[in-house]
Amino acid sequence: MTHEGSNRPPAQISGARGGLDGIIAGHTSLSTVGVSGVGLTYLGYAIEDLAEKATFEEVAFLLLFGHLPNDSELSKFRVRLISQRSIPEPLCKTLEMIPAAAHPMDVLRTAVSMLGTLEPEKGFEDAVRVAERLIACMPAVLTYWVRFHRDGTRLSSWSRGDSIAEQFLWDLRDRSPSELETQAMNVSLILYAEHEWNASTFTARVIASTLSDFYSAITGGIGALRGPLHGGANEAAMELIDRMSDSAMAERELLAMLARKEKVMGFGHRVYKGCDPRSDVIKPWAQKLCRATGNETLFAISETIEHVMRREKGMFPNVDFYSASLYRSLEIPTALFTPIFVLSRLTGWSAHILEQRADNRLIRPLAEYTGPAPRAWVSLEERD
Repeated sequence: MTHEGSNRPPAQISGARGGLDGIIAGHTSLSTVGVSGVGLTYLGYAIEDLAEKATFEEVAFLLLFGHLPNDSELSKFRVRLISQRSIPEPLCKTLEMIPAAAHPMDVLRTAVSMLGTLEPEKGFEDAVRVAERLIACMPAVLTYWVRFHRDGTRLSSWSRGDSIAEQFLWDLRDRSPSELETQAMNVSLILYAEHEWNASTFTARVIASTLSDFYSAITGGIGALRGPLHGGANEAAMELIDRMSDSAMAERELLAMLARKEKVMGFGHRVYKGCDPRSDVIKPWAQKLCRATGNETLFAISETIEHVMRREKGMFPNVDFYSASLYRSLEIPTALFTPIFVLSRLTGWSAHILEQRADNRLIRPLAEYTGPAPRAWVSLEERD
């Protein structure tokens, strides 16, 4: 199972299902998700082309500024991001005080809120600077907390790696990633960067529509993504795969799970009805990495699960499923899978906040009342 919206025609409010399923809540020029067979695009560019030809930094620029950067623009953008990776000392101390057992999503949520007190947004004209700052420093925030509690390391050098993908892997594992590893991580970040009005993006836009600050909107987005019905499918997929020792066991266990009517995370999508185009992109990268790192059994188990789900339920893998084996081959702890989603989706959230502010109207939907009919007050003495 997975999350996100629906491509059904708009329903009338009075007849809508819970969760605003099928309701068009607004307009965006940032992405299309399964619209009229187009698939997933960012500002008109197909996700397949972006994943094959672009860097994550190019996609981040595209989302923030509305066009692909030229060579000069990209170079200056990279320099700005690298220059803003550092973490202020008060935030470092905050990260050290957060318990090692804390949920990593709570770490990111707290860090964004804390940074908002240290470097507050100075009016809406400051929004792009805040967006770039968050995109640049949040990978360092996550790896600082992980490394401090894992081995006592206080990261202090923020210059390792020319890209966000390379920097994250280098800081997390304390060694330079291979070109293949960096490319795979780059593709993953591109695929998770933006996805229309999903739950976390909608949350960020609702907060932005109140004219609240940028950090509050991003903090709200992280809180929404923390919920297992939105983020976390790749973690659940990895936990499922970890239970299997080989393909034969995977087939037996999947059939038993389906017989018990258990949910299998990482399959199906509320928007995409035939396939998730992001899955078709990430799967070959997962296969390459599994082969390069000696994890062929991991990939074979994943493929067996996919085949059983297609054969028995007619369900396809979404982007989260093969992201699991890709991240495992990159030696990324399972608990960090959803936080990586945040590091990527910061770009999409930021673009939506900017879009909301550009033509703002308070997002305040109506609710259909289903409570009791009007009734007379009963004094305390007369109540049963």
